[in-house]
Amino acid sequence: SSRCSSRRILRASSVRRHIAKSVPISSFAMAATLVVPSDITIMEEKKSIGKRRLGLLEQTGLLFTAPMLHIHYSKIDRGDMRSVLSKKYDSEDTSAACNICTVRQESVRKSVVATNFMWGTAGTMTGLCWWSFRRYNYQSRLVALPFIFYGGTFVGRALGDVITFRNAEFARDRFLGTLPAKVFLAGSD
Repeated sequence: SSRCSSRRILRASSVRRHIAKSVPISSFAMAATLVVPSDITIMEEKKSIGKRRLGLLEQTGLLFTAPMLHIHYSKIDRGDMRSVLSKKYDSEDTSAACNICTVRQESVRKSVVATNFMWGTAGTMTGLCWWSFRRYNYQSRLVALPFIFYGGTFVGRALGDVITFRNAEFARDRFLGTLPAKVFLAGSD
């Protein structure tokens, strides 16, 4: 049995060597990419003067934010949102860079706080549906609840945007709030 496994290992390594010889090196370039902070993250670090304490709704909003699988680093994830929210900026600094940082922080804050209302509304709608079906058997409840919960996330997202005034922010502000904090290092071609 050990001879058989050693033959398989030899065969697999010879196949890898053959593929490596026949495929150009530029095809393997994507496998060794480097993730670096984005330009906006570097500017935030430069303009930051200390740490800011997160509020209760911000903490719970981050807790209820779903985890993210980064493939292209095109979105901001929970850890990066926490990093953006925990920075403190000089209120007397009127430079354009500091203005961009504070606008981005406010946009991220509105997004995170609105997450609480999304999940809260979905849970409330599901609970009310469960209560209104109290005289029915459990099968009828189980049929309705997932659809009500899913619909409640959309209603809650709209409600959270209205409560946090996120619906009134400019497109530029929302765009700044969605910029990724990390990017792939651009290669020199």
